[in-house]
Amino acid sequence: MKDRVDLICSIGELAGLFEKATTLENFLQTAVSIVAYHMRAAVCSVYLYDEKKNDLVLTANQGLRRESVGQVRLQLGEGITGTAVKELRPIRVGVAQLSPLWKAVPGIDEEKYKAFLAVPILRGLTRIGALVLQDPVADYFDDNDTRALQAIAAQLASVVENAKLLMTLGKHQHGETAGAQQTLETLKFIRGQPGGNGVGIGRAMIFGSLDETGKETPCKFTRRDFEHALAATEKQLEALQVGMEERLADVASLIFSAHILMIKDPKFSGAMLALIDSGQTPPSAITRIVDQYSRLFANSKNPRLREKQQDVKDLGRRLLKNLHGGADDDADFHGRILIAAEVLPSDVLRISAQKTEGLVLISGGATSHIAILARSLQLPMVITENKALLLLHEDSEVLIDGDQGTIYVSPSEEVQAQYRVLMKASREAENIADKTPDVAKTSDGVMIEIFANINLLSEIKLAKRYKASGIGLYRSEFPFIVRNSFPSEEDQFRVYRRLIDEMEGREVALRTLDIGGDKMLSYFPGENETNPFLGLRALRFSLKYREIFVQQIRALLRAGEGRGLNIMFPLVSSVDEFLEARRTAMSCAGQLAQEGVPHNSRPRIGAMIELPAAVEVVGELADEADFLSIGGNDLVQYMLAVDRTNEHIADLYIPHHPAVLRALARIARAAAEKKKTLSFCGEMATNRKMLPFLLGIGIRRISVEARQIARVHEIVAAINIDEAKEEAKRILAMGRISDVAAALRV
Repeated sequence: MKDRVDLICSIGELAGLFEKATTLENFLQTAVSIVAYHMRAAVCSVYLYDEKKNDLVLTANQGLRRESVGQVRLQLGEGITGTAVKELRPIRVGVAQLSPLWKAVPGIDEEKYKAFLAVPILRGLTRIGALVLQDPVADYFDDNDTRALQAIAAQLASVVENAKLLMTLGKHQHGETAGAQQTLETLKFIRGQPGGNGVGIGRAMIFGSLDETGKETPCKFTRRDFEHALAATEKQLEALQVGMEERLADVASLIFSAHILMIKDPKFSGAMLALIDSGQTPPSAITRIVDQYSRLFANSKNPRLREKQQDVKDLGRRLLKNLHGGADDDADFHGRILIAAEVLPSDVLRISAQKTEGLVLISGGATSHIAILARSLQLPMVITENKALLLLHEDSEVLIDGDQGTIYVSPSEEVQAQYRVLMKASREAENIADKTPDVAKTSDGVMIEIFANINLLSEIKLAKRYKASGIGLYRSEFPFIVRNSFPSEEDQFRVYRRLIDEMEGREVALRTLDIGGDKMLSYFPGENETNPFLGLRALRFSLKYREIFVQQIRALLRAGEGRGLNIMFPLVSSVDEFLEARRTAMSCAGQLAQEGVPHNSRPRIGAMIELPAAVEVVGELADEADFLSIGGNDLVQYMLAVDRTNEHIADLYIPHHPAVLRALARIARAAAEKKKTLSFCGEMATNRKMLPFLLGIGIRRISVEARQIARVHEIVAAINIDEAKEEAKRILAMGRISDVAAALRV
């Protein structure tokens, strides 16, 4: 009797067995034994897909000759198994030898087996390998067996994928294989996605590694050496925290707090001292306790504790460097390109403070908030899905171009020379800020207001240097995203007040929380949403969690006391929603008045137009709102149902789509008819081909990243408004993307 249900449960527990396996092959051998037993099959095999050779290799087996493991290889499309993997479908035959797909492999004794069932092991559409059953009884397998084996293959897929990576990575770190060197030889040039701007050159370092693990020296470290390293580490961390508070007061609150608390915790350092006193060397004591804490955090059900894995590893690395006398005050990552499978916003702040040269983020998910933060910190960053980079030998030379999204491993001298020229030109281009005109004007003298988008208070200086007309968009969520808990009303008040004060009378538009999508709060138990971009985000989040919204509005109103105050709500979907949010704001003003707290009782309140629903009621929204702001990037995304962070459909994210352009024109007309200020915020405003269209439909106020202001000045100066109007009118009459593309020459 086949135990299909028991089998699925048993395989589900294999992830726990993985940690006990010394090799991937041992792990898979356990898997095939369990499957063969429960399915009462004579043979069970696992083939893994070799991407380099584009074939399948028999990696684990029960029932065939033991010597066949590692020797049998099948091309995609070869035999029943190769065909199943190539065509991404299960194949079941009653008598294998009668099938036209049958491929005889001599010397492995499979001739006596008739029934054959092969199921591909897949991660999405990515080939991982195949799971195969064979039995001497003809027609032994049925539809239920096929479904059961597909369920098993699905469960095995993620475990096998991770096991392949982690076990190879572990071998690399302990010098047990030359596989990583082979990987390095194939990694020369990788095209990823642009993240943070700029170029970084340095030696590779895997983020989260201890860096100095196992590096004993002829010198015997003593207990006193460890105590000195402990004291030095505490001093450095406190200095780093002070420096961060001065430079990034809005988001740096206690960013090194976990490090400092752990270093002061007698259980943490005491456990290391106990091991040293028992005879272990200080380096091995540090490594052992750090590994122990890291596993504890990793296995915690509390998401906030799981995030502390990187904190404890970072702390361990610092202790080891101080022990070896290698720490350079706070410049731990100087000369390093960090390669990370995952980073939190707080991690980005820390590695920036520790002077890393750049960051490579291995990610298959949306990371826009990380990229925004990296750009604000002027940290070069590239995003890629190439996990092989995690196998690079540390100290390999790496060059990343955050503007182009490219990665060079062991770049040639010619490549480095080219980038040195570019970096020099980039530094010289910084001087263009001093030559930026005070006012942007078209070639026929029409004034265009250019505002700056701000994520961190540290960017205010840059916005003023480039002579921004004001702040067109302050993304208020970053102090929320980076911290370990909600900033209080008082915390928020100080940030908003400083922003308004430092802009010295220039107009400032503060957007309320845009949480959700890929911008989640790690410390907040949010909803488990299948599609967070269409879920509880932005204004929906604020209206559901009213107590959070009220604290933010109160802080904004207090910060605007005696100043002009513009508050705008993101992702408005209806007039009703906007009015509800505005009533909340007015209620907060009433509460503050009753409490006798100084505040701005008459703020200007605006709506961001980012959804097709808002476009449809834009006239009514213009009636109610004091001003409108177009969120161009989200508007394109939602109009076309294209996730702009998904590289698989990146070519479908088309800002010049006729539907998008007509929506923009409709918004501009509504604002003009109602005599309401309209601004445009998005990448289209920096595009030399698209900006004339925006001005041609009547937009006179745009908001861009501060570093783009000089470029936009240059584009604006070459535009004639009358010509732009005529061109916009002609383009709006076109219904095909190809016609618009030809007209715009994009």
